[in-house]
Amino acid sequence: MTVAEFRALPTPLEGASDALIALWQDAHVSWTASHDTLQDDQTADGAWVHAYLHRKEGDLPNASYWYRRAGKPVFSGSLDDEWSQIAAALLG
Repeated sequence: MTVAEFRALPTPLEGASDALIALWQDAHVSWTASHDTLQDDQTADGAWVHAYLHRKEGDLPNASYWYRRAGKPVFSGSLDDEWSQIAAALLG
């Protein structure tokens, strides 16, 4: 599945990880729903999406913490580019 196909889905992928569901929710539902989905996710992928969400929120110190948890560098491009990069990686 491509990033464009994933973004266009009317509902999250069946059986998707919390990280992918949260990413889809960010695009289709709300930041809050996306963040709530990740509250108990302890995976590196979940931390990566969590970092993106806090960067989007404008909370850069918190985002930096989550990037470290994910083992990823702080992203410096646009939020849309980061969303797409994360989606592409998680979709494999």
